Amino acid sequence: MGCTGPKSVIEVRNGLTFLDLIVIQIENLNSKYGCNVPLVLMNSFNTHDDTLKIVDKYSNSNIEIHTFNQSQYPRLVVEDFAPLPSKGQHGKDGWYPPGHGDVFPSLMNSGKLDAFLSQGKEYVFVANSDNLGAIVDLKILNHLVQNKNEYCMEVTPKTLADVKGGTLISYEGKVQLLEIAQVPDEHVNEFKSIEKFKIFNTNNLWVNLNAIKRLVEADALKMEIIPNPKEVNGIKVLQLETAAGAAIRFFDHAIGINVPRSRFLPVKATSDLLLVQSDLYTLVDGFVIRNKDRANPTNPSIELGPEFKKVGNFLSRFKSIPSIIELDSLKVTGDVWFGAGIVLKGKVSIAAKPGVKLEIPDGAVIENKEINGPEDI
Repeated sequence: MGCTGPKSVIEVRNGLTFLDLIVIQIENLNSKYGCNVPLVLMNSFNTHDDTLKIVDKYSNSNIEIHTFNQSQYPRLVVEDFAPLPSKGQHGKDGWYPPGHGDVFPSLMNSGKLDAFLSQGKEYVFVANSDNLGAIVDLKILNHLVQNKNEYCMEVTPKTLADVKGGTLISYEGKVQLLEIAQVPDEHVNEFKSIEKFKIFNTNNLWVNLNAIKRLVEADALKMEIIPNPKEVNGIKVLQLETAAGAAIRFFDHAIGINVPRSRFLPVKATSDLLLVQSDLYTLVDGFVIRNKDRANPTNPSIELGPEFKKVGNFLSRFKSIPSIIELDSLKVTGDVWFGAGIVLKGKVSIAAKPGVKLEIPDGAVIENKEINGPEDI
């Protein structure tokens, strides 16, 4: 999305960032139940300094914020598997954060895990900071406590938009996570089938702190390695990463819980940002809630061209975010600019001709149309 710092500081709605919303949610939780649930942010060496500056603005809020750094590993040169820093690449480019599976050893190594255990904390709720649907749900927590589940993965029904998402399988008598990267090419289409694999991992995880300590101390978390090929300054390198969801098979009484789609609202691209900034959602106590006026249970599909890829460019191309409550799909290509108060309905396609700037005027209502120039509006 063209971010230079942590993604969690992008403004989502009403001038509030991802992090602002998370802080408001936890503040409400703490005041409602008279408790002290802290917010814990895992950073990489790329985002650590920026995050410390950002967190400073919450010093007067009713919430304890902790940060810790995940590990940094040397990138491996594909040619001979030597560490890139040994080839004279001394800057940050020689290193990488090894995926979110590293959350368990890093939480322990930072000293935070023991500190929380000494305060009597028992469970951690782990989620991506860009998932606006990942909020604390006490129904889930109660279930885990009553059934002594050390680990819980929230899964939700798969749609055609999620065909690449990891799924839960039963293998060798254990619940395990199967990621698309682990599937042989000839079976990829089968893996993507929403008939065969009906659920996918939201990466909202609930994990028992004592169990993390026991497994990390025993060096028992042997998650599958996911090779991630990259290129740095023309050199082909490999990053070996792990996923937090893959740890499910090492915990006792681990379960998956099928949750409503509302608990999975990630912002991975500007097309997602368009959805959450639009009238399709409203903001209540830091929670992003779907507008009841939308009859269709699924969100519109949105495809924006490369001109909209970076957040700065995306924001500059909309005077205001269009109304999309009755939109089914939107495809935008080329040099398109949106005015204020626009309403999009049904199936809309807007394509500017190469080298031509196409402006959609203020107040335009576009329903089931294909627009290639001003004459089509």
